[in-house]
Amino acid sequence: MAAEKLTRAAVAERALSLGDQEGVEAVTIRRLAQELGVTPMALYWHFKNKDELLAGIVDHALATVRADRSAADPWQKQLRAMVEALVTVMREHPSLPELMHAVAKDEGESFQRASDDALALLTAGGYGIQEAWWVATYILHASIGMVQAQPDCPASVPVTEAPEWRRKKRLMLESLPADKFPMMVAFGATYSRAPDTERYYAFCIDLVMAAVEATAPGAA
Repeated sequence: MAAEKLTRAAVAERALSLGDQEGVEAVTIRRLAQELGVTPMALYWHFKNKDELLAGIVDHALATVRADRSAADPWQKQLRAMVEALVTVMREHPSLPELMHAVAKDEGESFQRASDDALALLTAGGYGIQEAWWVATYILHASIGMVQAQPDCPASVPVTEAPEWRRKKRLMLESLPADKFPMMVAFGATYSRAPDTERYYAFCIDLVMAAVEATAPGAA
């Protein structure tokens, strides 16, 4: 890619892809320049250092997480759509949950816009502005944790090795003393099959939204 054709979005997209494939530690200005076929100086027009680059990746990735202010849907439905969009983008980009913890995401325009949208929806539900911020923060970290705690094998385990990983996990749990850990032994049996990942995410999003809706001052 010619240096003159580079855009901030193109650089961030390639950096995000590199992080997904090889981990966040692989994302450096020098490595990214090699990937794009340009000199490191060409990237400094867009990002002054690695910290700014990582923050730019997050800002780019979060661009799709926003509410439709013109929608006639109730605030709960619009907020759920934002949560679903956030979870979806983190599922698509395995490096993103780690980056969300590591960078100053609140300095990015996409995060600020998403936060502003969330605050508008939550105040429409009756929360005061400070409580709305607490709820928005809870939703954000619950969503990050949801993706990081996705059941089944770690991302580092190849798909072909997943059945063996589950078998070993099941044996480990079922070998625990049943008199001390009866529920953990029972849980071990669930590793006999691959988990229903889509059901997991639907259930967890329902759980988060149920808490938000139940504590909203405007709730019936």
